[in-house]
Amino acid sequence: MKLYGAMAAALVLIAGLGAASPAAADPVPESEEAQILATNFQLPFPCGQTWTGNSSASSAHRSYEIDFNRGSTADADKGDTVVAAAAGTVVISSHQGSTNGFGNLVKIDHGGGWATYYAHLDTRTVSVGQSVSQGQKIGTVGNTSKPGNNISPHLHYEVRLGDNYPSNIQRAVFNGVTFGYPQQTLTSQNGCSGGSTNPYKPEQVCGSGFKVIDSAKLGTDGTVYLLYNSSNANNCVVTLKAKNIGKATAVSAYLEVQGKSRKTDSGNFSYYAGPVKAAAPSTCVKWGGKAGSSTYDSPWEHCS
Repeated sequence: MKLYGAMAAALVLIAGLGAASPAAADPVPESEEAQILATNFQLPFPCGQTWTGNSSASSAHRSYEIDFNRGSTADADKGDTVVAAAAGTVVISSHQGSTNGFGNLVKIDHGGGWATYYAHLDTRTVSVGQSVSQGQKIGTVGNTSKPGNNISPHLHYEVRLGDNYPSNIQRAVFNGVTFGYPQQTLTSQNGCSGGSTNPYKPEQVCGSGFKVIDSAKLGTDGTVYLLYNSSNANNCVVTLKAKNIGKATAVSAYLEVQGKSRKTDSGNFSYYAGPVKAAAPSTCVKWGGKAGSSTYDSPWEHCS
């Protein structure tokens, strides 16, 4: 089992995620956390901006909605850029009038029943049916709402799964880590370094007891790691992607113990290839992997 496509990756159940937990084998496909990580949501603001989110300041909040501000005065954020937390298709871009308190609302469908909501916008810069990329501007922070509802400017942000409101409102995950409810200040990684950050670490993929002893960059496409567990003399190789995070693309990892057949994990994966494990007490190994057009092949090494 492997991370095949946008809905196949997992660390832990969503309610327990604070930081990624070990994944000694493949993540469980189709779990809630798998699907969130597959979209690899980022903060809905441009790279480098710092915003404070609060899920408890508004009486209108039912569960995991977040209101974002960063200015020191009530109107300081009005007109600030709002960007898509993940790639998808715009399914709502309208002023909701008296329907609800959302005012100018943009809803983006990310597939698999997942959607993000951006409410109270001052302006909307996308239209229904438009495909948007992660980090693309979709509007500006405002205070639009239903008639008679006077609110200060802020971004109201939600992640939903399915249509059973309000139980479909999910905990928000940014850059692979669940938001620190009820309040947290975060710096956006959305669009930084030309893309998203891989939420996995090599130690998490290989599991408890493994430590990185060597690594090789695969151009700008990823990094292949060699890890070792001193308690059982096991080696482990994993290739982590640095591009096309959350999208199934070709990636591989291999490990060969001298005198034995090579073990390889290769395919179209969303986050990583591996883990490839083998015992090699006092024995040389070859290891390597591929991501994008870059390949690494080690010599016989790490013999003791």
